[in-house]
Amino acid sequence: MRSYFGMLHPRKNRWPLFGVTCVLMGLSGCGSEPGDAPAHLPRDGNPQVAALLEPIARQHGIPALAGAVVTGAGLQAAAAVGFRKWGETAPVTVDDRWHLGSDTKAMTAVLVARQVEAGKLRWDTPVAELFPDLASEFHPEARAVTVEQLLMHRAGVAPNLDWAPYARAKDGDVRHQRLDATRRALAKRPSHPPGSHYVYSNLGYVVCGALLERVTGQAWEQLIEQDLFRPLGMLEVGQGGMGTVGKLDQPWGHTASGKPVRGYGPDQDNPRVLGPAGRAHASLASWALFIADQLRGARGAPALLQPGTYARLHQRPPGGEYALGWLVVSREWGGGLVLSHAGCNTMHYAVAWVAPKKDFAVLICANQGDDRAAKATDEAAAALIKWHTETSETE
Repeated sequence: MRSYFGMLHPRKNRWPLFGVTCVLMGLSGCGSEPGDAPAHLPRDGNPQVAALLEPIARQHGIPALAGAVVTGAGLQAAAAVGFRKWGETAPVTVDDRWHLGSDTKAMTAVLVARQVEAGKLRWDTPVAELFPDLASEFHPEARAVTVEQLLMHRAGVAPNLDWAPYARAKDGDVRHQRLDATRRALAKRPSHPPGSHYVYSNLGYVVCGALLERVTGQAWEQLIEQDLFRPLGMLEVGQGGMGTVGKLDQPWGHTASGKPVRGYGPDQDNPRVLGPAGRAHASLASWALFIADQLRGARGAPALLQPGTYARLHQRPPGGEYALGWLVVSREWGGGLVLSHAGCNTMHYAVAWVAPKKDFAVLICANQGDDRAAKATDEAAAALIKWHTETSETE
């Protein structure tokens, strides 16, 4: 198994989505195998969206790209182009599942929000209150770290641990692993006074998973199914790698060189302990259900949470840009503040751009995890934003 540890991150240098147009990067394209460029890639779904995605996938040498446009009413258009795996002829489909990586963080933030609304948590609940049995092992300065600071990456918690031992303990109770990670995370002195500085931390979201497990008595994996996936009707979802071992029934991951990774299936991902930080996968249609709920909630329409809770989740912090599971930045095409996040496990890449004031979002996925995939998904997002904006203006 390849080592992916520490690679759950939002590609922070990719945050600027450049307006509504992009410049082609001039990278060499590929076809059914790296370095081989067919005239056309297979397409599925909305023809107009597919026509936008195909040249971008070819230009950047990405085996497959998928994209969707979403509004508060739900999925409006989606397409997928390319191959599930270089060297094979199986095409991706619009119904395939895609690894979301750190886009899972916004989902974990919603799970926390549900417990806040239920009165089991407060945004300012300190970790020492949630883990009284462990508090004596926490560094004195870490005991006051709050739930909200963890979600905002402002807790002073290290970005990651050495996740390899957790990967080797596949058959252990994942709740025990997250509790151990919490103990280790908070035993160290915070890197800065909690609340004062932003330092992106997968470990902080693992602690969020542990505190959710503490207050609910359920594993994070059960909780996300019960409190998020089922209520929103997200049926084509799961955790870990996609696909069935011995088959080619979902997109296969590819390395930075564009070559298929050796393994395939549920175990081909970061270790389970990292679930709250980024192990979810979903079809475009299921991911769109989550994003549509975020749009409705942000606009005060009926949604999973109360309007004030969405406002809290999406509130841009003073002097910063990362809210609760979302980056919040200003973009002219979005009419002001928009939400964004990206996810990568070194084999797959996904990015979301959400414009509540304009009531639309774009979602882009790729079955490759590197800078080429980041550039391709950014360019594809820009193309879909431009297409949706122009289409809406003519209706």
